[in-house]
Amino acid sequence: MNRFEEKLAAHGLPLRRAGLQTLQINVGRKCNQACRHCHVDAAPWRTEMVGEATARRIGAWIERHRPPIVDITGGAPEISEFFRYFVETARGAGCRVLDRNNLTIIEEPGHEDLPNYLAAHDVEVIASLPCYSAANVNQQRGQGVFEKSITALKKLNAVGYGTTRPLHLVYNPLGASLPGPQAELEADYKEALARDFGIVFSGLYCVTNQPIARFAEDLRKQGQWDEYFDLLANSFNSATVEGLMCRTTLSVGYQGELYDCDFNQMLDLRLKNGAPLFLWDVTPEALENRSILTGMHCLACTAGGGSSCTGALNTMENATSLHDA
Repeated sequence: MNRFEEKLAAHGLPLRRAGLQTLQINVGRKCNQACRHCHVDAAPWRTEMVGEATARRIGAWIERHRPPIVDITGGAPEISEFFRYFVETARGAGCRVLDRNNLTIIEEPGHEDLPNYLAAHDVEVIASLPCYSAANVNQQRGQGVFEKSITALKKLNAVGYGTTRPLHLVYNPLGASLPGPQAELEADYKEALARDFGIVFSGLYCVTNQPIARFAEDLRKQGQWDEYFDLLANSFNSATVEGLMCRTTLSVGYQGELYDCDFNQMLDLRLKNGAPLFLWDVTPEALENRSILTGMHCLACTAGGGSSCTGALNTMENATSLHDA
């Protein structure tokens, strides 16, 4: 029993899959950035990407089972040659489509038409902007990223994102701390971005940094590994468990393999039925009530206000750092 499972047991909380709401497709690890907090360990030099045969099988599954939401992520998902195939296949099947966009991809050669393309296909944009301060963003994501992100947001605003089309921003703490209260941070973001740049957006998602890949390396180098897990465990919030994304999300890797969430995917905690399962091996109904694979990293999703791909899970959101724990 891992530390997360001990918390569940202490509160008498089972954790099993409910009905499928979101099919999240990770198209691969290639990205035009190499962010310090990235749990995918994505970067420009990564080569792992979905191939045509796998993409077509995923597309066929979407057409057959029509999940309510198709969430496309990466890396920078737009780099995939099959990104637009997934968008158009899912929209054709009547699914809501989410694009997890890092903003700077819009400024890359060959991607200039992305705002118009996304708007034309009614794709909802979830965009990474870990702070409204240039210094903090550039420290976490690289020099010049903030400026490119602001330019990209203005282009998204120009085609209706943030007003007539959904545009959500994603906040990550800079270091080993929990996010502050989501509603308060959202108000700060909206005030600062409107005042300084004339930018509007729909809402803010606060996401706790996962102790995986590069962020895990940083914790170990700084001697904060144990302290961070103590912070997560001591901030466990039982009210977040019912809303955990692993209950209603199915994560698909670039080879079609299955996981309970994108974090489990990065740790290779694969769904199995004797042998590892692929998307085309299952139906949504067959997954219901299935036990969810967990690890110590799951504490990040239940700390404070909770954390998911759509932000905080509970209104009890306590901003805590290692210095406060």
